[in-house]
Amino acid sequence: MREAARHLFKDFITSEKNAGLVLLFCAILSLVLSNVISSGAYSHFWHLNPGAVFGLDLSIEAWINDGLMTIFFLMVGLEIERELYDGELNPIKNAILPIGAALGGMLIPALLYTLVNFGTETTHGFGIPMGTDIAFALGILSLAGKRVPLALKILLTAIAIIDDLGSIIIIALFYGSGIHFGFLAASLSIFILLILLNHLKVHSSIPYLLLGVPMWYCMMRSGIHPTISGVLLAFALPFGDGSKRSPSIHLQHNLHLPVAFIILPIFTLANTAIPIRANFLSSLLDPHAIGIGLGLLVGKPLGICLASFALIKFKLVQLPKGIVWYDILALGCIAGIGFTMSIFITQLAFTEEVLIQSSKLMILIASAVAGCIGLLLFKMKKFLD
Repeated sequence: MREAARHLFKDFITSEKNAGLVLLFCAILSLVLSNVISSGAYSHFWHLNPGAVFGLDLSIEAWINDGLMTIFFLMVGLEIERELYDGELNPIKNAILPIGAALGGMLIPALLYTLVNFGTETTHGFGIPMGTDIAFALGILSLAGKRVPLALKILLTAIAIIDDLGSIIIIALFYGSGIHFGFLAASLSIFILLILLNHLKVHSSIPYLLLGVPMWYCMMRSGIHPTISGVLLAFALPFGDGSKRSPSIHLQHNLHLPVAFIILPIFTLANTAIPIRANFLSSLLDPHAIGIGLGLLVGKPLGICLASFALIKFKLVQLPKGIVWYDILALGCIAGIGFTMSIFITQLAFTEEVLIQSSKLMILIASAVAGCIGLLLFKMKKFLD
């Protein structure tokens, strides 16, 4: 069981590392197309409305963010399940450091953002700088080569996964619209049915996936963001003994490549279609953008380092073998690469185009700077050895 989980983790590291480079290319391509193609045709394309489907009147971008990204959240949920059952978060003593570091890396950025935006209409964006993009982060780590110990890659992966779980909880609690309790009850009823199937030891993933579609629809109509249904579906799928035959492990393995190289690149192309306008650039000096920048560039490394120091100071954990405090600082900087989850929450937090586009620009700028600082720190490590 442990061997299967380790093999899956190695595949995960490899695919995420390469996926980060693909996402970087897609982000650059989308920005270029948005500002080269005349009349904003490229940016306008993503906002076309293909017509109402099953009562859902959504643009292409919305179908991507609410539909395709549910599959991404399904895979995130499966990763969290694996880590809890048979990964780096099991047993619980192994989870103390990444959980503490992740919480510090979420709370301090949210606090900095809130302090900068206190009393303004943009305080609702506090969740934007809380996440870490695991694909980009591992992609940057790969550029540092052998200077990054394997234990640090595992720690970063665990922190990013816990970040994702925290972001999912934040989305569920703070970024829903008006609640329609009838649809919510229907969605939760389907979830209970899925749990019952698990309890009855139904190990074929087909009935789970088929029931996941109406659960997604009801969650969409309930006012809670529908991507949450992907996480619920993940935790309903049987984990079993954690072998390759496990429905959870099997589905996670099959989703890795489509999510990494199809879904996330499409999400990136759609959500970084940002025409560079004067009002977007001037808004980079507004409180919401400053809060995002501070949260990712200062809050992330500060929160991760402070939380890790406190846990070790009180002798609750020890630094993993082969890792020094310099590594934790560099890791904290790389964790400031927000990207996917930060952009996703931006779409939920704001409705005004200027706020959305300037926030995305700041996320891109801050994530790029965070990645460069982290990479530079790792490159400089050879002078300290």
